[in-house]
Amino acid sequence: MASTQQHRIGSGFGAKTTAEEVMAGIDLSGKLAVVTGGYSGIGLETTRALGAAGAHVVVPARRPDAAREALAGIDGVEVAELDLGDLDSVAAFAEAFLASGRSIDIQINSAAIMASPLMRVGPGWEAQFATNHLGHYALTNRLWPALAADGGARVVAVSSAGHRRSPIRWDDPFFETGEYEKWTAYGQAKTANALFALELDRLGADAGVRAFSLHPGGILTPLQRHLSQEEMVAFGWIDEDGNPNPDIEFKSPAQGAATSLWCATSPQLDGIGGVYCEDCDIAELVPADATGLGVRTYAADPDEAARLWALSAELTGVNAFAGA
Repeated sequence: MASTQQHRIGSGFGAKTTAEEVMAGIDLSGKLAVVTGGYSGIGLETTRALGAAGAHVVVPARRPDAAREALAGIDGVEVAELDLGDLDSVAAFAEAFLASGRSIDIQINSAAIMASPLMRVGPGWEAQFATNHLGHYALTNRLWPALAADGGARVVAVSSAGHRRSPIRWDDPFFETGEYEKWTAYGQAKTANALFALELDRLGADAGVRAFSLHPGGILTPLQRHLSQEEMVAFGWIDEDGNPNPDIEFKSPAQGAATSLWCATSPQLDGIGGVYCEDCDIAELVPADATGLGVRTYAADPDEAARLWALSAELTGVNAFAGA
């Protein structure tokens, strides 16, 4: 049975709400945030908004030099090296961070790859599931002491409406036997993000760690880097000259970052957790075969979430709650 909290609360915000509007009146002075992917697309807007509210923002980056260049001029930002597709890199980042003795108030797992050609990382894992989900799973578990310190934190997993493309493929999550389909792989990874937040919230709530997942909205960002212009024309996103389709209301990056920031900071979510959000509100639960927005039942199922956590722990060898 899905969480009874999974329905709209009438936040007063909507699809066009910007990061600046969500953060109005939010003071993060003295707070520390970790934002993966925080130097590109909506992640960059997220970092900028958190910094403007007074937070110190740690941006783990696979390309630290590119991150420093993109973040130049934003106060209170610290860049460190991290490759989510490499569990040794995840462990090294977490070990160094924990050694600093700092606690984490906000963690936003924003880094992602989308609809990539078949790539394998680590012990042969399909890259979208490994990077978008398993890397963030391992990172969050390794950072658990810092998240649980000082009364807890909020952890935000950036999922997507793309989760409707696939539930978890329990029989073949890494496309080892079946034919690889990049959008199915992306959908599975985004479902995993939602289920991860659901189970983390269940496990972490007593320590004051609450978790959320979300769909940021349709935004044209570097996330589309694996798509050809022909594919984006076929989807109707752009025209033959590369211009956005005026009939589709794409969000700006600042609007795309708004829901992540709302999940991370809004007092409207105090005492709530484990929910999937969209357009700066909690989303409605919809059937698996529904069209349009909302969270599909399989991405908000506590049994599926617990099963995914157990599989992730087995695959990565990391579980902050082992024996709990």
